[in-house]
Amino acid sequence: MANPNRKRRVFSAEFKLEAVRRVEERRASGVSLNQIGRELGVRPDMLRAWGKQAAGRAGASSRDVFPGVGRLPTEQEEIRRLQRENARLQQELEFLKKAAAYFAKGSR
Repeated sequence: MANPNRKRRVFSAEFKLEAVRRVEERRASGVSLNQIGRELGVRPDMLRAWGKQAAGRAGASSRDVFPGVGRLPTEQEEIRRLQRENARLQQELEFLKKAAAYFAKGSR
């Protein structure tokens, strides 16, 4: 059972990117993931997950590779913003259609 008093460690995007770079560099020279994890004070499974995440978002900015807790990559944030705006505009359009029908009925 997990200790409720234990604080969860938080790593910056820069630390994660440096860890991924170090893993790639050290693994090429034959160092095990366990050893690299001990050197950095990070579990090997976390290093592996960070490596997969960095590879999946190759070419993105560090903020988009590791956006942080509760944040989305820039493109995902933009998609959500556009979806909200689209929903608002659809509501306005429906209102305007009803208003136009109401006034058209009254002018006859």
